[in-house]
Order: sequence, then C-alpha cells, then structure tokens
Amino acid sequence: MHVVKPNRALISVSDKRGIVEFAGALAQLGTQILSTGGTAQLLKQNDIAVVPVSEFTGFPEMMGGRLKTLHPKIHGGILARPDVDLDEMRAHEISPIDLVVVNLYPFERVSSDPATTVETAIENIDIGGPAMIRAAAKNAAHTAVIVDPDDYEAVLEELMQQDGILSATRTRLARKAFQRTCEYDAAIAGYLNALDSENTAFPETLNLAFRKQLDMRYGENPHQDAAFYRLSGDQQNWYDQAVLHQGKPVSFNNVADMDAAYNCIAQFSEPSCVIIKHATPCGVASAADIRCAYELAYRTDPTSAFGGIIALNRVLDAETAAQILENQFVEVILAPGVSERAREILTNKPNIRVLEHSEHYSEPPTLRLQTAAGGLLVQSPDTKLLAGGEPRVVTKTSPDDDEWRDLLFAWTVAKHVKSNAIVYVKDRATLGIGAGQMSRVDSAKIAAHKAADANLDIRGAVMASDAFFPFRDGIDTAAGAGIRAVIQPGGSMRDDDVIAAADEHGIAMLFTGMRHFRH
Repeated sequence: MHVVKPNRALISVSDKRGIVEFAGALAQLGTQILSTGGTAQLLKQNDIAVVPVSEFTGFPEMMGGRLKTLHPKIHGGILARPDVDLDEMRAHEISPIDLVVVNLYPFERVSSDPATTVETAIENIDIGGPAMIRAAAKNAAHTAVIVDPDDYEAVLEELMQQDGILSATRTRLARKAFQRTCEYDAAIAGYLNALDSENTAFPETLNLAFRKQLDMRYGENPHQDAAFYRLSGDQQNWYDQAVLHQGKPVSFNNVADMDAAYNCIAQFSEPSCVIIKHATPCGVASAADIRCAYELAYRTDPTSAFGGIIALNRVLDAETAAQILENQFVEVILAPGVSERAREILTNKPNIRVLEHSEHYSEPPTLRLQTAAGGLLVQSPDTKLLAGGEPRVVTKTSPDDDEWRDLLFAWTVAKHVKSNAIVYVKDRATLGIGAGQMSRVDSAKIAAHKAADANLDIRGAVMASDAFFPFRDGIDTAAGAGIRAVIQPGGSMRDDDVIAAADEHGIAMLFTGMRHFRH
C-alpha cells in the first residue's frame, strides 16, 4: 500500500475556504509550504510558515503576476519520479513537491457578470494553475493534487491515520483534477465562442461540461440507471435554488416533470396553478387566489392529476395544502413559499416532495440539448410567445375582451403542451387538453372528451392550437363543440379555407405568426 507523505506542498488558491486550517495542520505535520501572492500573505497573517515560490525558484514574479510558477523547479518538483529521475533532480537542484493544492482564478464567475469587460475576463484565465494541476494529476503515483476545498478534511484525516495519502485517494483526486481543468477550459472556450458575432449561437465545436448533481434510483423505468447532471460553472437555475422541505429524493421523471411545471408556471403573473403529468399540463388556471386556481386546474382532469406535479406561483397556504391532500395523490408540490401551517399539514404525507423555489423566475438555459443518432440536437430555447405585437384577427368576427384574455391564456398553455396540442379555455381555466397525437383533429376530440369526463361544458369556450390547421376539419370540429374563438399560428397553404370555415360558423380567429411545437 503505497502512501505519499507530503514533505513539501505548493498551495495557491483563489477560493480560500478552509485553507488556513488545512495549511496550519500540514505545517504541524512538518510539511514545508510553498505559496504565492494572496495565498502566501493570508497564511503568513495566520502565523503559518511559508516559503515564497520566488524564493524557492530564485526567480521573481513577473508581468503583473502572470508569471509565477512556470519554472522547472516547480514543474520538475511536481512531475519528478524519484525512482527514475533522481540523477536529473540532483543535477538541476530540483526538490520533489508531494502535494499541490490549487484552485483556479474564478473565470466562470467573473465572465458570467454582464458588467465584466473582455479584458477583465481574459485576465481571469488561469495559466499556471491548470499547468500545475495537470502535472500533479499526471504524476499521481508520486504526487497528490487537491482542487476542491471540500476534500481538505478527508485528506487530512487520511494523513493522520495512514501517515500519508493512499494511492486510491491520489487516483480519485487526479480524476477530479482533470475533470476540473476540462470544465474550466470548456467555460473559456464557450466564452470566446460567444465573442464571435458570426459564431455565437452554434459554434463549430460545442464545449460543454456537466457535473453530476445526484444519483437517482433509476431512470424512466426501473431497469434503467440514471443520474442528474447540471452545466458546470456559476450559472444558476431554478433547481439549484430550490429547497426540499420534505419527501423522498426526487426521481428521473420527477425532475423532468418539475422542469416542465416550473417553465409553465413562470408564464403567469396572476395567482396560478399548473398540474403536470408526463411533462405535459393536464390542468392550468389563474384566479383571484391560489386555492381557487388549484381547484380550477384540478377540475380539468382529476384522473390525470393523480400522481402529478403541482406548481404554484404563490405561497402554499394551509387551506390549499389541505385541499390538495383531500383531492388527490401528488408526487411533488412546487411553490415560491410554504406557510408554517401548510408544512404541518403536509407532514401527514411525508412522502410528498415539497420544493420551495425562487419567486424570481429565471430564464431557461441558453441552449436546449437533445440526444439523437449518437449526437446532440441543439437549439435555442422557445422563450417567445408571439411573433411580435398582438395576434392578428383574420375573421369577420372579432373576440370580445373576455375572449381575448382567454385566447392569450390558452395560447400560453398550448406552448407547454406536447404536440399536437389543443387547449380549451374559459375564464382563464383549462376545460380540456388534447396532447401528443399524430392528428390535430384527434387532439381536439380528446380535449373535448376530457372536458365531458370532468362534466365541464366547453360551449362558449375558446381554443388554442400550437400549430396551424392544415384543413378546415379542425375548425368544423371546434364549431360542433361550441367553441366561440380560436387562436393558432396560421401559415397553412389552406389558411383561406380555414378562415372561411371560421366565418361560416361565426367563430373569431386569431393568427399569432408563431408556432410552438413541443416534441
């Protein structure tokens, strides 16, 4: 069992969490500490003996601190193999460096700040740090490398118990080090790609690094393994900021459904509720208060709501929590706050996952990724709702104010429903949703069937379609169901026939000029 006892450590960190305590413990174990710049100053201020790198190499820091550690005595010491390189080490007075503790300039954080200039971002590209990390990771047989402050405690405990760092630990740390330099380089490449105005959205090489956030019990099905990864760097998303108040760990399907729920509820400013099943809304409503919004969303399709995900855009109060438990089984409740009394009520169902998310809804990631054919399909996110301005009235009949409001509500919901999507709405509440069908007419029939099952009357309601109607049969079906107004993108070769059908039935129709397919 080969252990490495660190007689000499090089410490240079931007993230100084825990470094004083760790370096102090190393010093007490007899480790000589080399350091640079602010790290050396911090350690000295805490009475820890430090040898400046410039003194160790006999070469001063230069070029405003750009050149500090790129020296044979540093890299030779890190890369040295005492069983192979001893003669050369003696000839060139190179002493081994057994432990490298380095984390990098905060490029990701600095470059993600909109106020940061290109010059400042470039100055935050670390050169010596990655070189030392990679050298130490390559030489893990003789050198240990730490890039994450969270590893200090475990390494220190091993030093105390084993009088050195075990080979398995060094290998694990080396793997983590290469992963860190990989994601660091990916962030830099991504930033530089974004500076190219002709290559911003889809660079020739897409450099992405993802870090595992959690392992999952299984994937979509129990026989599939799964884990959740998030894009590396300092980008924040809604899930990072969410707090789990109770419940089992989230599953693969939970995360997919929660993301769909969050992105949908983020579209509404009035008290609103979205109920998601299989990544598609099965009920959406806005109302005067959050309990009423939930009740209206739930009544759309109580059968599908069973085992679904509920998302609210107001604090979950006790009355709403009690009503949810009375009405249905729920997997996850998402809300921007949970009252103390609501938490007490929900503890009666400890398996329900209750996540509190930020009230400030964040934009979705810059790119949408989907695996296909051994590669990635990459597209910009669907963040828009309309092509520009208000939808265009294309029929002789115009919608009244209430119908206008409901049409825009229905269009917002349709954007989040699996294609082909048909949504019936009245008074800012869904009455029926048809999703995921090969035929738009079938989706319309399913939406009507859902409404009938829930004893909801769709006569006088409005209808949204996520894409154009290729034939007039969709409008004829809507008229037969009593629909009073329709919103759709337009753009079919037979738009004139579809408009004529609407006029025949006295239906008002709006064209949005924008399609919202969701596969």
